[in-house]
Amino acid sequence: MNSFSLADLPLQLVSFDPAARRSGLVIVDEVNGFAAVGGGPLAPPDPDPSVDRMVGETDRLARRFDHHGWPILALLDTHVPGRPEPPYPPHCELGSGQENLVPALGWLVDSPTATLLRKDCINGFVGGIDPADGRNKVVEWVNDHRLEGVVVVGICTDICVMDFVLTLLSARNHGLMPSLVDIVVYEPGCATYDLPPSVADSLGLPATASHPREVTHHMGLYFMASRGAILASAAN
Repeated sequence: MNSFSLADLPLQLVSFDPAARRSGLVIVDEVNGFAAVGGGPLAPPDPDPSVDRMVGETDRLARRFDHHGWPILALLDTHVPGRPEPPYPPHCELGSGQENLVPALGWLVDSPTATLLRKDCINGFVGGIDPADGRNKVVEWVNDHRLEGVVVVGICTDICVMDFVLTLLSARNHGLMPSLVDIVVYEPGCATYDLPPSVADSLGLPATASHPREVTHHMGLYFMASRGAILASAAN
């Protein structure tokens, strides 16, 4: 078998200016249950520099959007107690506090520029579908603001962020959001988790639960870019 390195899957990151076109910010699942130390079974057990960077960069970017009155959409993972989401253990159940924004982003609750959307599945685009009438709240948010660009941050890079971005790209290409041109993933505002094989084994988890942070973060970015997303390392 040939050796493999992440260099075989190159990433091209650019600077972007959200003021260059009518842009909105999407924040994916920066809730206590995923991003607050000890916030739940899927949250970091100890301080995590990559998660801290994500929250800090998200807060900085969100305050810029809020200052200019540009729209923000915060997706909040929220589950009905007792309704599982395989293969994950119960998490972010309604009323637990895990489903709420991390303290640093709590100000968004009262921001007139922010829309909070609770979702009950990994994919926030699917979670935005109203089962009663089929309307999609993400599509409506983009169309109501006539957005030309969407900037995405959040956790986890290779799970909820990637699922949302890939589906948004397909929906854009399908013509559901006629004004939408660019979908930008802001890398400093994204993070994922680390679960070495030895730890997964000690927890009685299958081998497929192993999750090396550097590789999975890179792969998430690579797949989003390969489908047409713009990867950004800086916001002008």
